[in-house]
Amino acid sequence: MEAPEYFRFNVHEHVATITFDRADKLNAFTRQMAQDLVGLFDRVDADDAIRAVIITGEGRAFCAGADLSPGGSSLSGGQSAGEDADVDWSDPATRDFGGLITLRLYECLKPVIVAFNGPAAGMGVTMALAADFRLASSTAKFALPFTRRGIVPESASSWFLPRIMGIATALEWMLTGATFSAEDALAAGLVRSLHAPDDLMPAARRLSAGIADNTAPVSVALTRQMLWRSLGMAHPMNAHRIESRGIYKRARADDVREGVQSFLDKRQPDFPDRVSVDMPGFFPWWRPVDYSDPD
Repeated sequence: MEAPEYFRFNVHEHVATITFDRADKLNAFTRQMAQDLVGLFDRVDADDAIRAVIITGEGRAFCAGADLSPGGSSLSGGQSAGEDADVDWSDPATRDFGGLITLRLYECLKPVIVAFNGPAAGMGVTMALAADFRLASSTAKFALPFTRRGIVPESASSWFLPRIMGIATALEWMLTGATFSAEDALAAGLVRSLHAPDDLMPAARRLSAGIADNTAPVSVALTRQMLWRSLGMAHPMNAHRIESRGIYKRARADDVREGVQSFLDKRQPDFPDRVSVDMPGFFPWWRPVDYSDPD
């Protein structure tokens, strides 16, 4: 399947694999690459044959972060500095382009698995925070060097990182800008497991196959969004309302009959409902985010 420049994209057994393919630059990202990756996730969500996504890198690095070489990318989006009143915050060109990626992953309707095949720095780490699973090669290492470059965290990482590893560790990683090992990342909860380099992708595929082969796509899409969105809820009653609606709708779906019957028959399920047409209408979470208000 055709992919944008600097990416490989293939689908096998209901699992899409997106590979960053700019190894000579350690897979450093430009703004165009960020937009292209968002487009690939649009393709993933629109294809009912895809039930999970794996992201990895080509070569010895996962991603060295934003391309800081002349002409590679601009931290200011190519615009001169000015007063906030002069900035059009609804224009994607004025926004941190790493955030375009994490927000798109956050809204994705398919489970996202990141396989850190090597070092990851800056947005090479932060773009992966909205993934559901992060696996790493034992050769990987991680850095969030924003304070060492005179900038601040991006890719909505100030929201994601404390929720993943706790505020104390997030502060240490962000404020020092130091490099941390794969073992440090495992201990902090940034990654779920470490693997020998040759076993990283097989492990990611085993994990994705467990989802693709055994679960109902609509239930997975709803569950993923329910868990992520609950992090911003003020009271468990909000979760109770959403769950009650979800149970009511899904209990009447064809998927439930197939789930029960396949269990009784001791066979693999073949769930009929599709994300593209069978998502309940009262879950409008996959609509585009409104960025017109900078506050």
